[in-house]
Amino acid sequence: MAEVFVAAGSNFAPERHLACALNEITRGFTAVRASPWYRSRAADGAGADFVNLVVSFTSELSPREVRAQLKAIEARCGRTRSNHGVEVDLDLLMYGELVLSEHDLVLPRPELLTRAYLLGPLAQLAPALRHPGTGRNIGELWGQFDKSQHPLERLPPRS
Repeated sequence: MAEVFVAAGSNFAPERHLACALNEITRGFTAVRASPWYRSRAADGAGADFVNLVVSFTSELSPREVRAQLKAIEARCGRTRSNHGVEVDLDLLMYGELVLSEHDLVLPRPELLTRAYLLGPLAQLAPALRHPGTGRNIGELWGQFDKSQHPLERLPPRS
């Protein structure tokens, strides 16, 4: 059984879409935990702000099977490829201690170390977690991250 970490984000009706995704993840996986929610600017600087969080759960599925389940959850929660924003985006960040580099699946996700909206919520959820690529713990990596260039606004807890 692997502990899996997934980034969830939305910049179009994020309350509704992220709540749907969390509900679906909770129905489909075990030992689900979620970080606080954060608001951040869009990575490219254009478009509406995003709301992001990181979710962890355990699974016996392979990384590809988990990713397929995440894509199905995105579809059930309204993901389209339209121009008005991203309803819900679920990205596999880490799958246990697995290091994998294939043309369509790289783990841990490389952007994890360069994007505050990924690393910050993960550090809140699992600060002692070891990044299998660097061998350093996530809390330490976040502590050394230049947050001034990538501000995150922690949102009030969800009920």
